[in-house]
Amino acid sequence: MSKIAEDCLNQLFHNARTHNKWQDKPVSNELLQEVYNLMRLGPTSANSCPLRLFFLKSKEAKERLRPHLDPGNVDKTMVAPATALLAFDLLFYENLPYLFPFANAKSWFEGKPEKALVTAFRNSTLQGAYFIIAARACGLDCGPMSGFSNEGVDKEFFPDGRFKSNFLCNLGYGDPSGLPGPRAPRLSFDEACKVI
Repeated sequence: MSKIAEDCLNQLFHNARTHNKWQDKPVSNELLQEVYNLMRLGPTSANSCPLRLFFLKSKEAKERLRPHLDPGNVDKTMVAPATALLAFDLLFYENLPYLFPFANAKSWFEGKPEKALVTAFRNSTLQGAYFIIAARACGLDCGPMSGFSNEGVDKEFFPDGRFKSNFLCNLGYGDPSGLPGPRAPRLSFDEACKVI
């Protein structure tokens, strides 16, 4: 395996930003499917794949979300062409006989709700990161956020309790005029890492 080209690294990382302002340009369902088909290839524990994606595009869907958003996230979410609601399936292990046929992996989680919750949350978060990279790879800008009421969103969208919200991600074609300025600093290698 070789390092990908610099222009690809720029699109995925160096030049990519979290967008808050959006161009009036739709995001097609076909493009969302393309993003998902890339994202699903990322690794998860025992190929558990607990992430469930709900793409809110209609005015009605956005209005259901509105009351659960923190005030600073309302306007940008209402105008984003699509908002992905990233959730995890607490019963993800029901799919393990298909997804991980090499062992009786379902038995590792069935009847063990705490272990299932930790596994679902961890791996859906991993998949959420893959989702952002896949969206950028497909030419979309992202605005991931956690400023919302998980409890309110779960009651509104998942009343049966099987799914739990993780985070939201606005999607579309960002308007650079909405960026607050230069990218915020990051920790250096020496500040964040140790080679042991």
